[in-house]
Amino acid sequence: MSRSPSLPDRPTREIDPELPDDKRLEALRSHFYEIAEVNAELDDQLEAATERREQLQEEADRVERENKALKSSSLYVATVEDTFDDGEVVVKQHGNNQEVLTEAAPRTYERLDAGDRVAVDDSFGIQTVLNAETDARAQAMEITESPEVGYEEIGGIDEQVRDVREAVEQPLSQPEVFEEVGIDPPSGVLLYGPPGTGKTMLAKAVANKTDATFIKMAGSELVRKFIGEGSRLVRDLFEMAREREPAIIFIDEIDAIAATRTESKTSGDAEVQRTMMQLLSEMDGFEARGEVRIIAATNRFDMLDRAILRPGRFDRLIEVPEPDEAGRERIFEIHTRGMEVAEDVDFAALAAETDGYSGAEIESLTTEAGMFAIRDDRTTVETGDFEAAIEKIEDDDGSDVVPAAGYFYQ
Repeated sequence: MSRSPSLPDRPTREIDPELPDDKRLEALRSHFYEIAEVNAELDDQLEAATERREQLQEEADRVERENKALKSSSLYVATVEDTFDDGEVVVKQHGNNQEVLTEAAPRTYERLDAGDRVAVDDSFGIQTVLNAETDARAQAMEITESPEVGYEEIGGIDEQVRDVREAVEQPLSQPEVFEEVGIDPPSGVLLYGPPGTGKTMLAKAVANKTDATFIKMAGSELVRKFIGEGSRLVRDLFEMAREREPAIIFIDEIDAIAATRTESKTSGDAEVQRTMMQLLSEMDGFEARGEVRIIAATNRFDMLDRAILRPGRFDRLIEVPEPDEAGRERIFEIHTRGMEVAEDVDFAALAAETDGYSGAEIESLTTEAGMFAIRDDRTTVETGDFEAAIEKIEDDDGSDVVPAAGYFYQ
């Protein structure tokens, strides 16, 4: 326990009345300085004591709150199932699904509707009305900052870029065009093709060019351990999108939850199928989806269930193949824009030499070429660096590059 600082001695001085005026004035001035010094010391002690008192007051308040919380009984979360005119309310407690008929105070009853979450005590008396529930995992999937990817950074798939912009971006930016023609815009777009061909980059470019809320998830994130968790997360995601429309939902690797249904009896497969059925319902159910667009991507188109591929859920199925020779040349130009490239580097020749390469592999190749230049203490990347990078990638692969035409199972 800290002790209070001792008070300084009070200065006293007796002045001989027989002293001359100048001596008396000097003695009074010296006494004044002593008093001022003691006063400054007392001010410092008072300031320190005030700070200490505030700290002790905060600690006392905290202890009082903790004591109050320990003495109070816990509340339980329940959902309002129905309300009646006489102030009676049917609530269902979370966890045990027990339904109870209780009464609500008039002020609380006026704010209650079926479906609201409330906090109840041990006697099922409604203590407070809780905010609408949204899974924190769903909120974490919202992209708050636009990705720094534009359409100009995607090469070799110009036709696919146009199709995606028509199906996703244009309905959000120019809805009047579709109204004048008298058609509904495509409700969803599925991008499929080999890995590294630009499917995710297309979704990032759409997020960059639109002012819509962008929600990104991976299909595996919707697979949950406990029964009902996955379907609830899907429901919360679409509800959040409707609240913040216009919105775009991007589901990467959708084959993780939308694979062809089987007769498997395991609980894991059953939960995945329940999640998929919730997704199907949200994509094309009774509720209007509003200005919510869906983009999905997969490397395994052959695994998808036919139910998710029908029109009304995905109106456009866009194959994103590996780039042709002209596309590969364009990709080389895109990924070398920030590099010092020697004048004799022929991108057309490199494109012809990299038949079967995806856009991601070409990006990796340009990075390897830059690493070879750094190894030789050069800032300019030469043709030999690209040749060495191609040789290194093919040696590391250990197998022939699989072209787009032979990627999918027949």
